[in-house]
Amino acid sequence: MRWLMSISPDTPAALHRPAHKPGDMLLPISLDTPPALHLQVQSLRSPGATLVQGLDIALPAGAVHTLMGASGSGKSSLLAAVCGTLAPTMQFQGAVHVMGLRVDHLPTRARRIALLYQDDLLFAHMTVRENLLFAIAAGPQAAREAQVAQALEEVELSGFAQADPATLSGGQRARAALARALLSQPQALMLDEPFAKLDVALRQRMRALVFAAVRRRGIAALVVTHDPADILDAQRVTHLGAAEPT
Repeated sequence: MRWLMSISPDTPAALHRPAHKPGDMLLPISLDTPPALHLQVQSLRSPGATLVQGLDIALPAGAVHTLMGASGSGKSSLLAAVCGTLAPTMQFQGAVHVMGLRVDHLPTRARRIALLYQDDLLFAHMTVRENLLFAIAAGPQAAREAQVAQALEEVELSGFAQADPATLSGGQRARAALARALLSQPQALMLDEPFAKLDVALRQRMRALVFAAVRRRGIAALVVTHDPADILDAQRVTHLGAAEPT
C-alpha cells in the first residue's frame, strides 16, 4: 500500500477513514451542505503503475488544497481526472463531485472546472480582450465586454485589452490567463504549477492574486506544486508517494 498523507480540517469525520480498496463502494455524500469539491480516488493507474489509491479530499468553497510529490507520482494526472482531460491510456476509478453534483461522467466543458497551467496558453492570434471573450458564454455584447473590463481590473491589467499577448511580460500573461479562467465562471479551479515559470517576486504577487480571487469568488481549488511556498494552508496538503509498478 502506498503511503500518502492527506489533511483537511473541514472533511467530515466519516471521510477520515482507511484508504479504499479497489472495488469498494464509494462513500456517498450525505452532508447537509456538500463540499464545493469532493474528490474520491479508489485508484489512478498508468499502463505500468498504480499512481494513487485511497485518496479522499473534500473542500469547502474558497479553500485551497495542495498536492505535492515527486515527478511521476500522479499529481497532474489527478487534476486531469478531475477536469476530464485524462489521457486514454490512464485509468481512473473514483468520483468527482462539484457542489454536490457528480461530474466525472460529464464532458469537460460541462463540469464547471477551470484549469490553469504554468504555460499561459493564450491564443497568439487574438488580443487580450479576444482571449477573455472566448471564455464568456454567448449573450449581449455589452454585458460580455463589461465582464472583460471587470476581469482585467481584477487582475491589474486595465488598459491591456487590445494588447497582443506576445508583447506582455510573463507575469502579465499569467494574469491574463487567470482572468480568462475566472471568466468561465468555474465552481472549482485546478492549478498545475501555475507559478513555476515566474521569478520569486512575481510568484509572490501571483499567488496573492490567485488565492484572493479564489476566496472572493468562493471557488474550491487544487494546487499542484513542488514549491512549499505555494502552500496556502498547511492543514490542507496531500503528499503523494512514488508510483507502484503493476
